[in-house]
This record gives sequence, C-alpha cells and structure tokens, in this order.
Amino acid sequence: MATSAAADLSQIVKAYDIRGVVPEQWDETLAELFGAAFVEVTGAAAIVVGHDMRPSSPGLSAAFARGACARGADVTLIGLCSTDQLYFASGRFGLPGAMFTASHNPAQYNGIKLCRAGAAPVGQDSGLGEIRALVESWILSGPPAAAPAPGSVTERDTRTDYAAHLRSLVDLGSIRPLKVVVDAGNGMGGHTVPTVLAGLPVDLVPMYFELDGTFPNHEANPLDPKNLVDLQARVREEGADIGLAFDGDADRCFVVDERGESVSPSAITALVAARELAKHPGGTVIHNLITSWSVPEVVREHGGAPVRTRVGHSFIKEEMARTGAIFGGEHSAHYYFRDFWNADTGMLAALHVLSALGGQDGPLSELVARYDRYAASGEINSTVTDQAARMSVVREAFADREGVTFDTLDGLTVATADWWFNLRPSNTEPLLRLNVEARDPGTMTKIRDEALTLIRM
Repeated sequence: MATSAAADLSQIVKAYDIRGVVPEQWDETLAELFGAAFVEVTGAAAIVVGHDMRPSSPGLSAAFARGACARGADVTLIGLCSTDQLYFASGRFGLPGAMFTASHNPAQYNGIKLCRAGAAPVGQDSGLGEIRALVESWILSGPPAAAPAPGSVTERDTRTDYAAHLRSLVDLGSIRPLKVVVDAGNGMGGHTVPTVLAGLPVDLVPMYFELDGTFPNHEANPLDPKNLVDLQARVREEGADIGLAFDGDADRCFVVDERGESVSPSAITALVAARELAKHPGGTVIHNLITSWSVPEVVREHGGAPVRTRVGHSFIKEEMARTGAIFGGEHSAHYYFRDFWNADTGMLAALHVLSALGGQDGPLSELVARYDRYAASGEINSTVTDQAARMSVVREAFADREGVTFDTLDGLTVATADWWFNLRPSNTEPLLRLNVEARDPGTMTKIRDEALTLIRM
C-alpha cells in the first residue's frame, strides 16, 4: 500500500465507522495501528474482536488484535460473528469491541465498527476522530512504543450464548409451526440463524447460507428491492408463512409476507413497538423522521411516548440513552432494544415477528396490515449538482400552499394533514434522498412526482 494512500484516512474514516477498499485504501499494517489507537483512546485493559466472512476479515482482525496487545490490552477473539453478536459480547463482557465488516458493501471493501463497553457507539465525535488523529500521527512519526507488558489473546465462541440471550427476550413458547424461508445472502445470517432458530417449531428453508464474502448470488443488501427477488419467489414457491432477508453482517432484517410482498420496516417498527410496550407500559419509543406516520400513532395507541429523531444510528442510540427508551426503529430496518444494550439487532426483531405471527392463526399480510396504514414512496435518490439550491427551490414551490408546515430537523420536511415528504442531502454523494407518504396512493403519487420534477429540473 502506498504511503499516500495510508496517510489519507479521510477516505476511509467515516462518521460512524472505518470502511474502504482492501488493500488499496487500507491493509493489515493500518489495521494494526487502528488497534493500538483504539486501546489508547478508550483506555481499555481488555477488548473483544469479531469478524465477518469476507476474505480479508481474518487477517485484518488479527492485525488489529496485535496492535491492541502491543498497547497492553488483553484481546478476546470471538471469530466469525454477526455485528449484533459482537454487540452482545461487548455488553455481556463489559468490554469495548471491534467488528470487522463492510456490511452490505461489495467484496473488495472491509471496515471496522467500534464500540465502547456495553456496546456504546464510537463515532466521529465520540472517539473515532481521536483514533484517526493518532493513526495519522503514527504514520508520520512511526508506530508507538510497545507497552511494558503486552496483552494476551484468547479465543471464545459466543454464538450459543448470543442465541440464548435473544431467545430469553421474546416469548416463543406458544408459536404454531411456521415455514420460514431465510435468505442470508452468503453473509453472517447463515452462521447465526440455525443456532438462533434451533428447537423452535420452524421448518427452515435456507437460501445462500454458505459463508462467501464474494457474494456470488446477489449483493447482501436487502434494502435494494432487486436483492429480495429470489426470496420473494422462493416464499411463493414453498407456500411459506414468511421470508426473512439479512444483510452481510446480519444486523438488519427485512421481512416478506406469505404472498412474497415486502413488509415495510415501518410496519415492523410499529409491530415490535406494540409488543415492547406490552412488556414495558408507558415506555418511550424512538423513530426517525422518515418512518411512517403509523409508528407514532401505534406507539400512542399502546400507551407509549414516541420521540422523533434524525436519520442515523448515532442519533437513535443517543436518544435511547437520553430518554431511557425501550425500543427504536428506522426505515432502513435497523431495530434497537434497551434490553440489548440500546444496540441494533435485526435477529431480535425477527424473533418478535415470528412470535407475533405464530401466536395467532392469520397470515402475516393480515397481521401487518394494522400497522401499514399509508401509501409510501420508499426512498428515491436523485443526482444533483447543488443540493442546497434544489432544496430551496422545493421549499419555495410549496411555501404558499394552504396548511403546509416545514421543519429542518434533518434536511427539509414538508407536511400537511394529508401528506408529507422529506428531502435529505447525502453526506458522501451529490444526491438528494426523497421519501413521500400520504393517506392514499393517488395523493402520494401526485406529491412524489411534483417533488421529483422540482428536484430534477
């Protein structure tokens, strides 16, 4: 790796994690420095490290562990795991953690998701900036001196304990037999799903469970509808009750009903919120500002207090901690639980859905219909040359409409009693992201098309 590439950490240290192409943008030498810096910034005497199935993950995670040990920290290696399994280990052991994954990115990418003890997030303003600065200084001046006594390395398998913890949080004792198709996308769901579902009255139909970080079947990104096509077809072919799709590091879960139709993550958020409020009456539930109107409605109907936040896991987790919220959900199928150290786990959300479906006789489509109340566009991206200028044009065009309100919590949200839309600029690309919802499909289509015309003119 060229020195210039190594020195340009601005390309790989993102707002919430480290991510880039291997070995062009980062390699094991840099991973070792990140391990040393992580220990230096957290002051940890011990850490836990896990990795996904990408070809570069074992070498990068081992290098990170060497760097941490050289600074005197003991390292527990949990090996192959999902990101939420790493969060489990961080919470259960009370240790800072590092997960080597690039989630749904293509095979040539890899990255590190970092957390403090108890799965508390490490982002740009909570340690990641300091880590970057330390590594940059060491690139220029040479690596730090080793600690007087290096740390030790131990290996530990946490998969069974992780599965047992998740199952302890959901009542699974009365579910009826279900046929469940799971598309793991050759990612870590293929490693964790069999253990989590073992012993349940579930006829499991596995798809792409072979761990393969080259993703030979499709991208491990279920947020893109084209990556759900295989699962939807298989659910219909098998006559299954439900389909589940996980992303590469298996921290997000997407749901398909018995007809092969995608279930909105907002509907899943509302369903799980209702269940969590049954356990914790009067609790607070966090939702980002582009989840459906149905989410705060359902929360209030079940006696809870909804709190609206910006998009992004750091904002959700910050509000979870500040308010003591019992649950949080995002449109991107990230689901956060107080009982899981405020961290996100798609697997726990999936267990809630299986419990809800299996605890009654109707099909999933009927169950979720009570939570999926409005017509939504989904997220639509538009490439623009000047994000601020386009947003101003949109605001001016709607400014004189009767009953229109604006807010700028995250981008621009324009709302009336019958519809709303949010327009957010991407932080990394010249894009504007549009989400529209309305009380009926015709109104949604009209507002969507009007907004897109203004954005793309």
